[in-house]
Amino acid sequence: MSSHIIIGGGVAGVTAARQLAGRVPDDDEIHILSAESYPYYPRPLLWRFIAGAMEQEQLYFQPLSWYEEKGIQFHLDTDVTALDGEAHRLTLGDGSEISYDRLLLATGARPFLPPVEGTDKSGVFTLRTLDDAKRIKAHAEQVPQAVVIGGGLLGLETARAIHEAGPSVRVIEIADHLLPRQLDAEGARVLRALLEEQGLEITTGSIVEAVLGDQSVEGVRMKEGWSIEAQLVLFSTGIRCRAALAQEAGLEVNRGAIVDEQMRTSVEDIFAAGDIAEFEGDVGGIIPPAMDQAKVAAANMVVPGSEVYAGTLPTTTLEVAGARVTSLGQYNPEPDDAYQIVRHTDSERGLYRKFVLEDSRVVGAILLNDPPRAGLARQLIDREVHISEGLDRLVDDDFDLRSLL
Repeated sequence: MSSHIIIGGGVAGVTAARQLAGRVPDDDEIHILSAESYPYYPRPLLWRFIAGAMEQEQLYFQPLSWYEEKGIQFHLDTDVTALDGEAHRLTLGDGSEISYDRLLLATGARPFLPPVEGTDKSGVFTLRTLDDAKRIKAHAEQVPQAVVIGGGLLGLETARAIHEAGPSVRVIEIADHLLPRQLDAEGARVLRALLEEQGLEITTGSIVEAVLGDQSVEGVRMKEGWSIEAQLVLFSTGIRCRAALAQEAGLEVNRGAIVDEQMRTSVEDIFAAGDIAEFEGDVGGIIPPAMDQAKVAAANMVVPGSEVYAGTLPTTTLEVAGARVTSLGQYNPEPDDAYQIVRHTDSERGLYRKFVLEDSRVVGAILLNDPPRAGLARQLIDREVHISEGLDRLVDDDFDLRSLL
């Protein structure tokens, strides 16, 4: 009998557990140790909870009874305080110890708070957990004005949710346009117009210098000297790997725990997947690579060397305020003669299409409010379809991408 232990009850941890449940002998044990008080819920849905569009129970992927039926023991409110890789042993928050044969680190990430004065005030939030969402929702229902710092994926979704809860909301993004990791300037201009029509105020190219107020938030001051009144401030300014446990245990850590193509760390019988894992210098930070890595890790925890991870095509889909953005592959490459770019913009319809080609093959795309083309664009990239002529037709309304497949 072997014991497979997973630290972390997020998407990577639960995906790995499900894979293990279908691979290990019946007498093997599968444990998920989660510091949270709730079974797995998709973090991208938290904004729906804040907006009042989902109840707490609707967030859960499955009830705890489902994990039991699968042979997965899900331990809530369980902190892991120490890891001894040589002894194959974990120390828990209550002082007890547990041994493992194979271990998966799926400890995820924590929100990053930039060095801004006044972030310790009441009314300042970050969003990573359901408990965070509960606090934000309760506070948003009591105040008239809010500021969301960060115009990325999570920031925009949460800004809209807070606005739905009542307050007026201003989004402040340090870059010169929204979604700098998912959109180019032209696509962001179309999205911004849509969001402003929905009631959000948008400020780009500005830096917050301080959170104002005595004990509680009263606003923010910008580096340029002007201020905005607010009683709620949400920082959505990125994440950092939760790597302390790995580092203290002597694993090789850079930004995250460094893994090879089998998702093995530098210590025998310890694997990593998701936001904690650093593969070829990159930390995924989104759901698709977390799931892909978890599947590979689980396979190799059972049969070493059985699967390899070769990376995940960067894919992001955002739905907020009626707008749907899909970004695929190399959608915003550095200027280079090797790339060809075709675009189509229709501001009245809130529509934007962009295809990036290299050697006449699609390697990236941005599609705003054009869901039917998103799946087809993914297939063009995956299959490395060669397009010999008529590149401009890719963005035409009446052109069917299926004809290229």
